[in-house]
This record gives sequence, C-alpha cells and structure tokens, in this order.
Amino acid sequence: MREDNKQQRKQQIETAAYALLAEKGFQNMSMLAVSKAAKASNETLYRWYGDKIGLFKALIETNAEHVAERLRQALGQSAQLDQALEDLGPVLLSMLIGDRAVALNRAAAADASGTLGEALAQEGRGKVFPLIVALFKKMVAQGRLKGSPPEIAALYVDLLVGDLQIRRATGALGPLRDRVIKERAERAQARLFALVGVS
Repeated sequence: MREDNKQQRKQQIETAAYALLAEKGFQNMSMLAVSKAAKASNETLYRWYGDKIGLFKALIETNAEHVAERLRQALGQSAQLDQALEDLGPVLLSMLIGDRAVALNRAAAADASGTLGEALAQEGRGKVFPLIVALFKKMVAQGRLKGSPPEIAALYVDLLVGDLQIRRATGALGPLRDRVIKERAERAQARLFALVGVS
C-alpha cells in the first residue's frame, strides 16, 4: 500500500476510533467495532496497532503531534514574544480541552494498566511542553520574565488550564466557546506577568 493511502486509511481508522470511544467508552469498544466502522479489516488493525491499547497509544501520539504542530505555527507567526504567547494560549487551551483530548483522557482513566496515562504524560511532556519552555526561555533571556523557564512554563499551564481538563473529562463541563477560551488565555498571561514579570 502506498504511504499516502496508508496515512489516509489510518486517519479513517482513528476517526472511527474516536467516534466509538465517545459513544461506547474505552472498556466497551472493540477492535472489531473499529474495523467495521472504518470499513477496514480486523487483520489490518491488529497488524498496524497490535491491540486496542496500541491503537489508543497511536491516537495519543497523533494528537500530541497535532497539538505540537499547531503550537509551532502559533509561535512561528509572530516575531514579538508577547504576541507569540498571546497566540499560544488559545491554541493550547483549545487543544487540551477539545473533544479528542477529552476522549483520550477518559480512555486513560479507564485503562487499569496505566499504559495510556503514561503515554499521555510522555507525549505531552515530550512533544508539547518543550515548545512552551522554549518560548519562556527566550522571554527570560530578553528580561521579560524572571525565573526558571521550565517552572514558568509549568506555572503558565496551571494558570491557563487549571481544572478544566478534569472537569471536561468527567462531564462536569461542556465545550467552551472561543471567546471564553480567549479571555481565559488573556487572564493566564496577565497573571503570569504579575507573578514572574520583570517591571
């Protein structure tokens, strides 16, 4: 199978997996159900992903790379660091509390082995967090912020996301409007500068 065709099939399979995950939950869905929904053979799913855990690890990896790519775009569009941070906030928050992230968090919570939770942490910390740290490293170097860039990045994520991810995953909170996300990102940025900004 040509690589572009394979990628297209993988996208179809992963889209079907997300739909079934939202409908049935991690415990109640099967590889067979995913293969039927994606109109792919069960053999193909097992060959590409190994098992249900493997499929969801692939979803986590794909989603993390998508988030990282969106962040790279947001950070690359502005030469001004404050503007880059302003662009980063809404993109990051939208991705972290979006439907796909919620589905993956719910799957990780339902996985008694802890494999999916570990994969979520590794991908987020491995692909996404370094981009945020790199931005704050530049801001510290320019004298805009004071402190350790990794600690500033962790503080910023805490201010930006808070408990929204867990509230979305538990169903206590529905999707947020773009305006609400933008306002929360603005507040997080203002609070960050109030805490670690250089006057």
